[in-house]
This record gives sequence, structure tokens and C-alpha cells, in this order.
Amino acid sequence: MIKLLRIDDRLVHGQVALTWTPALGADCLVVANDRVAKDDFLKMTMNLAKPASAKLLIKSLTDAVTFITDERAKNLKIFILVDCIQDAAKLADELPELQSINFGGIRAKEGSRPISKAVSVNDADIASIRELLLKGINLEIRQVPTDKILLVEDTL
Repeated sequence: MIKLLRIDDRLVHGQVALTWTPALGADCLVVANDRVAKDDFLKMTMNLAKPASAKLLIKSLTDAVTFITDERAKNLKIFILVDCIQDAAKLADELPELQSINFGGIRAKEGSRPISKAVSVNDADIASIRELLLKGINLEIRQVPTDKILLVEDTL
């Protein structure tokens, strides 16, 4: 069962390990990222940052969908991590049970503008956000579980 999909360009780090994973009761973290899935050094560093209470799987987007939709994964409490809005949108297309996406941290890049203290978006991101909203997916901004929820559509 998917507990949460979080967009955070840092993927696995302290907030994920120390606050989100226990708050969700997640026992499996799935990093869905094509680049990281091929990078042994990044895999090693994320394994060092993961919480002891959860298994960490690092998969390509396609392999993440295959794993999450497999019958054997149904009893897991899965916390999905992606590093960009476009990857979240791809997963939302493939995972109909996904009802909510958390925007945790997206650093500013050329052509982007801030919509919160930790999230910056560009025109392509906004187009993806609008598509997700049309599908009825709840989009929230929170860095940690105790933060007040800010709805993404209220920031555009």
C-alpha cells in the first residue's frame, strides 16, 4: 500500500529518515529515479541515510511501478520518493491508487520561481501540476509531517 509519494530533490535524507518514515509507519522506501538506479555511489550514500526501520529499494521509474503493483508488495507500507514533478506525474499515470503527492523540496533552478520556502517551479512543472490537479490528485507542500499543509493550487 502506498503511504505517500514525496517530491524532494534530495531524495533520502534526515527529514525522510527521522520524521516522515516513522510518521507514515512506512516499512519500505522506494526511490524511483532512472539516474540514481544506475549510480552505485548514490545508491550507497542513500543506504547510509535510510532509517534502520525500513527497507530501501532504488529502482528506475518503470521498475518502481512493476514492484509497487506486484501482489507481493501489497502488504508493505510504501513511501515513494522522486526528485522532480515530472517523475511524480509519470508515476501518477501508472499508479491509479495514488491520491496525494507531497512537495517537500525542489531547489531553485534557472527559469523557476518559488511557490514556498522550499519549493520552486518552472513552466514545465506548472504544466505537470495542472495535469495532476485535473486528475483529482491532492498536491500539498510540507517539509515535515507537523508543518501546516499548504495546497499547491493555492500558490500558483
